[in-house]
Amino acid sequence: MPAIRFGAHLGQQNLDFDTLRATWRALDDAGIDWISAWDHFYEAPPAGGTQPHFEALTILGALAADTRHARIGCLVFYVGYRNPALLAKAATTLDHISGGRFELGLGAGWHHWEATAYGYDFPALGTRLDMLDEATALIRSMLSEERTTFNGQHYRTENASCLPLPVQQRLPIWIGGVGEKRTLRLVARHADGWNAAYVPPAEFSRLSGVLDRWCEVEGRDPASIRRGINLSFHLGLDARDAERETRRMEQDWGPMVARVREGALMGTPETARATIQAYLDAGATDVNIALRAPWNQAALDAYISECLPALRALNGDTPSVG
Repeated sequence: MPAIRFGAHLGQQNLDFDTLRATWRALDDAGIDWISAWDHFYEAPPAGGTQPHFEALTILGALAADTRHARIGCLVFYVGYRNPALLAKAATTLDHISGGRFELGLGAGWHHWEATAYGYDFPALGTRLDMLDEATALIRSMLSEERTTFNGQHYRTENASCLPLPVQQRLPIWIGGVGEKRTLRLVARHADGWNAAYVPPAEFSRLSGVLDRWCEVEGRDPASIRRGINLSFHLGLDARDAERETRRMEQDWGPMVARVREGALMGTPETARATIQAYLDAGATDVNIALRAPWNQAALDAYISECLPALRALNGDTPSVG
């Protein structure tokens, strides 16, 4: 059984840069195992580009330099925004900046509003999944081989090197998404980790079973793939606090709230233990809270200092930092 990791998926929106740095340093010092950014140009949930938002790849350099213990990454880079050979070069650079702590997340994207605004094509999902398949194979080769020649429908390289190679002998690649026919098969074919966002424990378990079956088809050991869940963070310190957080979630997401409600961490730090344990029992190896400013800092502190130690002890795990 892989070691359990508790992470924070910290959105770089509605936060000034000094606050971002202070937040991920505090998370790192507190023993959080994983800190990630997300790959958007606009805010999420979408609000027409009206909220301040930093670009992901750039900010990861600062995250890599500012932290010392946590694994870092992005869940996930949309492959349509950057040439995958360039992304491989950035990944190995970030691995060196972080001292071998970087993990690369890839996905087929969903935020078509920002893509249109910035002038990117956003083709049909089937095409985007074809792009993801090609990009992941190309990147894996770039991160592990001395030279890569790749001729795909969407991407190509010609005798390309990516030196220096990453610090890690095998830099982990994650694929995010819940599509049963294509996405999960691509996870089985290419990835070291699978990430799902905002699905309830029973659905996570069912999808994990689908991934197991694709592993059989692709000749993979299912145990070789980490399985992560992102939970939108809406805890409060007490019942009244928690109710305010629930109303804020509904206001923020509006008509899209049904997308995240069943995969949101709601209630108090005490009740959150049972929610997270249900995901661990469903096969999750990585549980990440998705933080969108403003969050309830007192509830976040209690989650880290009270909820996580209890879960680690119950599951025979220890934090990466004391």
